[in-house]
This record gives sequence, structure tokens and C-alpha cells, in this order.
Amino acid sequence: MNTLPEHLRYAGLSPSQQRNVFSHMVLENPMLADALHRLRDLGGKASGSWLVSGALYNTIWNRLTGRPNLHGIKDLDIIYFDDSDLSWEAEDAVIARGGAEVFRDFPLPVEMRNQARVHLWFEKRFGQPYPPLRSATESIERYSTIAHCVGARLAKDGETGIMASSSTLLSVSTIFFRFAFGPIVPSITAKRMKSRRPARCNSGRN
Repeated sequence: MNTLPEHLRYAGLSPSQQRNVFSHMVLENPMLADALHRLRDLGGKASGSWLVSGALYNTIWNRLTGRPNLHGIKDLDIIYFDDSDLSWEAEDAVIARGGAEVFRDFPLPVEMRNQARVHLWFEKRFGQPYPPLRSATESIERYSTIAHCVGARLAKDGETGIMASSSTLLSVSTIFFRFAFGPIVPSITAKRMKSRRPARCNSGRN
């Protein structure tokens, strides 16, 4: 009888079952569970923030391949959306509060970005225009690879559930080690960097 490789052992589950597996894996990582509880305390202009990117998908990869919890995780990426003030000063104030208060003693660097401002600096940095976003979750949908289109935060009722973008693809057969570029494709350089990262992680380099 043919069996799936160990790292794809959840590929045959239904989407709802896969979401539950994802939630449990994230919350069983003590550092991420702590981060999600702190995230809920941000409030103010950063209310409705999401934890995104490498801290999430690397946690899943690490669990399925038997690596340490923090393997390949260099920081936390947090996004929020506030279009009431697009100045750098307003974003910097949110960053300062998050770093100085809510995440003051967190063991990893924390990067917070207002997604309402991305279109103001994206082209200068990456060489191509970026349409303005309408929400934080819309930015998740634009990430360069489908496996990375995931965000998490604690439910408002205090339960330890994970809420994710409605467009998040949590099919394990897609999310693990199979790069499928999203509909808004970044530069060739970004593609190459993304494709090289698994090799760096497998070799122990970050």
C-alpha cells in the first residue's frame, strides 16, 4: 500500500481538519502562543493585527520534519491596517508601543507594519508598483507564494482558536515544501530568494 511521506501525513484530511491541525501546531509552540496572546493586547490603531509569515509556516515545517521549534524563525512579523493616518510617524508610534510595551521582553525581534502604507514604499524598494490595500487580510492574499498566505490571531471570545484569512490555503499538500507563486508575482529576485530558503533551512543556515 502506498503511503504519503511523513511530512505530508495530513494531506488527506479535509480543509477544516487541516485548519485544526494548523491551529494546534501553532498553539503548541509556547513562543507563538505567547505572541498571539500579546498580539490581542495591542489595541488602539493596531487592533485587529495578524501574525504572519515565517513564524507560522516554519513552525508547521519544523513540526512535520522533527526540527526544533525555532528552526528558521528569525523574527515575528505582525501586520495591521490603519488608513486614518498614513504618515511614518503614526506607524512608528505603533511600532514603539508594540516593541517597548507589549513585546518588551519577547525573545525574538518583532516587526510591525501598517499595510495601509505599503503602496507608498513598495515600488521604490522592489521596483514595481503595488496597488493600495484595503485591509490587512488583503495583503496576506498577495504574498508571493501560496504556502505563505496565512495569518493567525486569537479569537475575540478568548478561546484558543486561530482565525485565518478566508483565502488562506491550508491544504498540507500545497503548503509544505511546494512553492506555488501567488497571483501578484513579485520580482524574479524575490522568487529566487524564496526558492533558496528551504535549502538554507535544510543545511542549518538561516
